[in-house]
Amino acid sequence: MADEDETLMRLALSLAQEAAEAGEVPIGALIYDPSSKTIVSCAKNAPITLNDPSAHAEILAMREAGQVVGNYRLTDLWLYATLEPCAMCAGALSHARIGRVIYGAADPKGGAVDHGPKFFAQPTCHWRPEVTSGVLEAESGTMLKDFFRQRRKSKG
Repeated sequence: MADEDETLMRLALSLAQEAAEAGEVPIGALIYDPSSKTIVSCAKNAPITLNDPSAHAEILAMREAGQVVGNYRLTDLWLYATLEPCAMCAGALSHARIGRVIYGAADPKGGAVDHGPKFFAQPTCHWRPEVTSGVLEAESGTMLKDFFRQRRKSKG
């Protein structure tokens, strides 16, 4: 499973790179069906492009996956994201009943899976996916740090 996780996270990283090239925070996400070994949907961060504060890569990937599978429940599907999901995304992942969440870089400031509210550990959380963190963490973290460093330079 580790090789499969890395392969799919590399695809999420390429989506994150596309987001960065569009001026968005470089986060990529995809939904994967482990039973058929197919990618159901792919997305990159797009809140600026879409003028939509909810247009995080994870949300967009879930929206597309729902359309593809014809159901708002994404039970047994897996979400790959380059950054630890925030509280909004963690809530949506729980409502969608995603079976597994795999993410790259930890987000101590804005993450809500292993940091902050630890959404899936709350007693009021009605669905808890399996979580795997740190897949290609260095690559994900470096991409984010480089993006923000470049933005600070251009504003300075």
